[in-house]
Amino acid sequence: MRLSLATFAAAALSLAFAAAPALANEVYHTDLSGQSETPPNDSTGTGVVDATYDPDAKTLTWTITYSGLSGDVTAAHFHGPAAKGEKADPVVPLTDPLASPIKGSATLTDAQHDDLAKGLWYFNLHTAKYPDGELRGQMAVVTP
Repeated sequence: MRLSLATFAAAALSLAFAAAPALANEVYHTDLSGQSETPPNDSTGTGVVDATYDPDAKTLTWTITYSGLSGDVTAAHFHGPAAKGEKADPVVPLTDPLASPIKGSATLTDAQHDDLAKGLWYFNLHTAKYPDGELRGQMAVVTP
């Protein structure tokens, strides 16, 4: 049986794509504190954000845990782009339930991912006592 050049090229291209490795997930982390807020506050609460970005699906998935806050969480957001100590608008607002642990995911644009990868996103938790934010942490890549 003779294969045409087009059939051979299509088969070779299919094999090349099948053998191409998937892009590796990126892992992000931050510790949350009142001292990291802008301006810093005296909250004794603590928290952690662990997140994974899947570059194939362009999806950020997170687990946020916290304790010791002054009251119930009234809002929670990823903000950016902003360097540590700067403020920015929310880019990914979280929805209820906001009780610890908060789990969720969102699809990011390429520009949002670029800002996240550059360390220009932060996460914060808002409460009635601290309406501008009780806990904050700058997101940092753990594995590229």
